[in-house]
Amino acid sequence: MALALKHANLNPRKLLIDGKWVDAQTGKTFRPINPATAEPLCEVAQADAADVDLAVKAARRAFDEGPWPKMNGGERGRILFKLSELMYARADEIAELETIDAGKPISESRNVDVPVAAEVIQYYAGWASKITGETLPSRGESFIYNLREPVGVVGAIVPWNFPLLLAMWKVGPALATGCTMVLKPSETTPLSVLKIGELALEAGVPPGVLNVVPGPGRAAGNALVTHPGVDKIAFTGSTAVGQEIMKLAAGTVKRVTLELGGKSPNVVFADADLEAAARGAVAGIFYNKGEVCAAGSRVLVERKVADELVEKMKGRAAKLTQGDTLDPKTRLGPQISQAQLESVLGYVAKGKSEGAQLALGGERNAKAGPGFFLQPTIFANASNEMTIAQEEIFGPVATVIPFDDVEQAIAKANGTRYGLAAGVWTRDVKKAHKVARAIKAGTVWVNTYNLYDPGASFGGFKQSGFGRELGSAALEGYTERKTVWIDLA
Repeated sequence: MALALKHANLNPRKLLIDGKWVDAQTGKTFRPINPATAEPLCEVAQADAADVDLAVKAARRAFDEGPWPKMNGGERGRILFKLSELMYARADEIAELETIDAGKPISESRNVDVPVAAEVIQYYAGWASKITGETLPSRGESFIYNLREPVGVVGAIVPWNFPLLLAMWKVGPALATGCTMVLKPSETTPLSVLKIGELALEAGVPPGVLNVVPGPGRAAGNALVTHPGVDKIAFTGSTAVGQEIMKLAAGTVKRVTLELGGKSPNVVFADADLEAAARGAVAGIFYNKGEVCAAGSRVLVERKVADELVEKMKGRAAKLTQGDTLDPKTRLGPQISQAQLESVLGYVAKGKSEGAQLALGGERNAKAGPGFFLQPTIFANASNEMTIAQEEIFGPVATVIPFDDVEQAIAKANGTRYGLAAGVWTRDVKKAHKVARAIKAGTVWVNTYNLYDPGASFGGFKQSGFGRELGSAALEGYTERKTVWIDLA
């Protein structure tokens, strides 16, 4: 099946190491699969430990000997701003790569992922000249001050659900602070990130500052985490893999930031605008086909309006168009792979067996195309103890759970090992503030869901990780604080 690409091409891709496009040392390549067609795309060089070693050494040289960390912050900012401008200019091409690689509808890639990713780079371009230390109150005959210096070589590992956007969440603050980076995109979705590597060189990022090495996690990812030349690991992915990264990084005592899984509650009270809440609940779970770490996968709803909300959600979800992801009318893409589709279907079967009421969907949608499409799925009358309410499904499956009062809503919202995000729907401002404070989550949306801003920090509580992406808070993860004492006696 020929792809109707208007802007992108499917030429073979190589690794970006030290400012050059190179083959993997083994000569190995792989071909990512288009989730909408189940057909392979272009050949991509496959990095392993030897390639990661070359990339880390290049990043180390660029940090220890190169101009980037010594460069005036304003100069780094101008280069990053140029990169953001190139991303805006090539948005159509990048969006097509993101769509065919990750299975996103082109409307999402073009209107959300690419412009927001460019905005993140633009935001940190502004920060590059504004990272300052502090002068401290003197103690006797001393002058004391703090410096904030780049942490060094950063190893960034990003997942397949938002390959472009989550990479830029790390590239932006790392490069703005003067760090150098080895970026490992998922071997499932390398194309958009490799394109950013190309644009970074065009923008004037010096060789070795940004290296891109797609490859399997066990080979390339583990090599990056354990490499003694890497000073910090920035990871987004599952909690299970995050736990392994912590263990591996302990050997070299690396700084680690982890943005991990979630089972986020979307709490709807009876006094909410139910039309808006239904719209928010549907967007919260079906955006990006449910492959979102902050997805509102648990819809907690006050019992007296539970049936009404489920009906409103069903009406909206049933209208989501599935099909060709390059068609602007498509609203719900396929799961990333056959394995992920089977995993989600396994959770659907588990939900049925444990007594949840299947209100909508629950089956593969073969009519949408040959890819890995799953019907939008809603379970009603579930309990918070069910598997589908406790484990991250990472698919378009909403679990609706009734509650009776505010205290029970808070208890259920906090009743998982995760704490990444949450939503609260109510017209009562006091209730909104009370519940937002009580929920243990890094982000709480009130009467909305899934909004992001480059200046608003994002990260998790509990087993959803630690450290923060975005905003000024992210800069802490890429800088070291140094205290200097000057004796004036």
